[in-house]
Amino acid sequence: RLVNLDSLQEKKKRKNRQSLHKASPTTIATAPPGSRTTNPNQIVVDKRNTPITVFPGASYALAEINRLKKEGHPIQTAISSRTDEPAWARQCMTWLVADDGTPLINCFDYEEISYKDKSLHFESLQRKTGIEFDQMCFFDNEYWNIESVSTLGVKCIYTPNGMTKEAWDEALGHFDML
Repeated sequence: RLVNLDSLQEKKKRKNRQSLHKASPTTIATAPPGSRTTNPNQIVVDKRNTPITVFPGASYALAEINRLKKEGHPIQTAISSRTDEPAWARQCMTWLVADDGTPLINCFDYEEISYKDKSLHFESLQRKTGIEFDQMCFFDNEYWNIESVSTLGVKCIYTPNGMTKEAWDEALGHFDML
């Protein structure tokens, strides 16, 4: 859900005051990095009020892809997300934005959001796009997803700490775009 940042800060302050132990405050002074949304002064949170954010490298890469598309580069983008809450994932994508201000939902030409194995996502994407597997690139922070998708011949980049600008540059190198 989207919440007003001031409202979330006030709730955290009240919770800290009510706490029986002497923990240090966990008040959010500003929006966390990667939490920018289509609604100023609001962030996306889960049911425990934990902010939902976009990895900085992912936000950067999506903005770069948007720029390259505007320049006429024939790049197609897809999201592959393994979740048991696809509607929630899509809703978050309508609120969260890339570095250039584009809502994430508008950054992708195709989406595969379901609880299926990601190799099945890529097989579906290949059928939809006609793009050969060796012309696709996949970033993931879970190694078993990398292992599964790499068997198809997709260029896979393991990002154990989340998507980074360095991983994006590595992908550009794979496609001679540096």
